[in-house]
Amino acid sequence: MFAMRGDEMLIADWLARWRDYEPEREALFDAASGRRYSYRDLADAMDRQCAWLDASGVGAGERIAVLAVNHPETVTLLFACARLGCIMVPLNYRLTAAELNPILADAEPVWLLHDAAHAAFVASLELPAGCRSGKLADANHAGRAADRPLPDAEQPLLILYTSGTTGRPKGVLQSQRMITWNAINTAVTWDLSGTDCALVHTPFFHTGGLHVLTTPLLQRGGRLVLLPLFEPQTALQLVEQERVTILFAVPTMFQMMLACEAFARCDLSALRFCISGGAPCPTALIEAYQARGLVFKQGYGLTEAGPNCFTLHQRDAVPRIGSVGRPNFYTEARVVNAAGEPVAAMQVGELWLAGPTLCSGYWRNPDASAQLFAGCWLRTGDLVRMDADGYCFVVDRKKDMYISGGENVYPAEVEAVLLQHPAVGEAAVIGVPHAKWGEVGEAHVVLRDGCVCSGEQLLAFAGERLARYKLPQHIVFSQQGLPRTPTGKIRKNLLRG
Repeated sequence: MFAMRGDEMLIADWLARWRDYEPEREALFDAASGRRYSYRDLADAMDRQCAWLDASGVGAGERIAVLAVNHPETVTLLFACARLGCIMVPLNYRLTAAELNPILADAEPVWLLHDAAHAAFVASLELPAGCRSGKLADANHAGRAADRPLPDAEQPLLILYTSGTTGRPKGVLQSQRMITWNAINTAVTWDLSGTDCALVHTPFFHTGGLHVLTTPLLQRGGRLVLLPLFEPQTALQLVEQERVTILFAVPTMFQMMLACEAFARCDLSALRFCISGGAPCPTALIEAYQARGLVFKQGYGLTEAGPNCFTLHQRDAVPRIGSVGRPNFYTEARVVNAAGEPVAAMQVGELWLAGPTLCSGYWRNPDASAQLFAGCWLRTGDLVRMDADGYCFVVDRKKDMYISGGENVYPAEVEAVLLQHPAVGEAAVIGVPHAKWGEVGEAHVVLRDGCVCSGEQLLAFAGERLARYKLPQHIVFSQQGLPRTPTGKIRKNLLRG
């Protein structure tokens, strides 16, 4: 039975439909194993996982956490959860146990599925009461799942945790409706077809890994080349070997591929376009890819609203440098002042978005959910300018967040860890430019009276509690207190100089 709701077809049906239409069409190439999967293979695997979930007693609305690098089993599990109304929670395997334990306590999964590489790590985690752990590859059953009521389009399918500016991780609720409409929005705006092929290397715990191209192309009947971890030489080899037509990456990754000797000689003629997101893209990098004869686009989005919200056309990549482009087909955008009133062209204001691709709020966080929305509009927290032609320019990102190698880093989270050190009295973290990573952290620290601590000791302390990409690369010790406003807030603009 197909999961129809009015004029919507839920994501649960996509693999089954393609199994009916073109069962032998190739859907996925797994670079790790060298195995090729047809749409029949993926749909059959989804059915076995549905049977396993059913036999395990997993009910609608219950959470299935996944700790693994990119695997085909994660893709099919997403569709199995959609079929049964369960919620998948991909976990960031780059985090430490100290960072993951609060997320597990918040999500309260009934299962934590993992790959072989993370089995020992899972054993070190504090699983919530009633949560079982097992291998992702074993989550299949030869039987058939019992018939259940069809899930509603507003049923959450994913909880994607993104650190907040307070340091407390927030679980973004992505419904089947949101995921479906993001796929449609992407396919229409980017002119995707069933002949397209994308390299998927962004981790599935990122909205970009699942929704920039994975779910849109599976809806269109396209093909995925799945890479468990990004490696520039391997990425270029696969683009050539598999005749990849669309390549998404963050600027750091594009820079790493450009630095490879193979970049100048490998056959990239199948690429229809490259698309950069996750951080501002330097003009020199865009020009280098254009000089190679490649179409280079840019985009903008966020976990709460797509993520595919804006696109800068290739013809504007250099003339409109700094712009994230115009809103995608099913995305409405406005720029407003503090009162929520539209501002004039080129005036700075907050970007608000509307449309069917918005999330449903935050998991078990009603206060943050209420602050996220203004009626039908989602407050992005990003300050932007929009010119008279509708091109959007990001002026400042959410609060003090910076982006290092495509990863969002929230200073409040890093500061909270630094302040746990007994020698630290004050701490403030800012993002500073870096040639390779775009931005890295710079921590300004004031030690308590009579305390001694080196930068190496402080980084070693933080390294036990934070993922490596969150660690500041620079520690600046101040003999004076950090500059503050009359209300006591740290004046980070003065720290930036």
